[in-house]
Amino acid sequence: MLVTLPPDYRPSDDEEFMNPLQLEYFRQKLMRWRQDLLREAGETLSSLSEGGIAEPDLTDRASVETDRALELRTRDRARKLISKIDQAIDRIETGTYGYCEESGEPIGLRRLEARPIATMSIEAQERHERMERIHRDD
Repeated sequence: MLVTLPPDYRPSDDEEFMNPLQLEYFRQKLMRWRQDLLREAGETLSSLSEGGIAEPDLTDRASVETDRALELRTRDRARKLISKIDQAIDRIETGTYGYCEESGEPIGLRRLEARPIATMSIEAQERHERMERIHRDD
């Protein structure tokens, strides 16, 4: 089903949760985010392929190496984030987007607006993090 969003559309609690407009809004938001991450990754790739480190000074060379390592770690995080974005888009397609994977309850528009890849409600996420801390201390 093709849904056209009004240019100033924002999801609201006054409408049915995860109606076609809301789903399209979040799908577009996720697609833009994914596109931005891929563009940044391409820019990183081109800057890294511009050649070796030609700094004669050891300190300058170390600084460039550190910057490159940091950039590669950032890109690795972005790669993982793209995977989560793809999973969220899949959930939109299957009709499970916006619902907590633990309880099945709506995640909430404010949380999805802030973290569109969220898979758990705030309450479920807090429980999950508490359990992680408890088991990490063992």
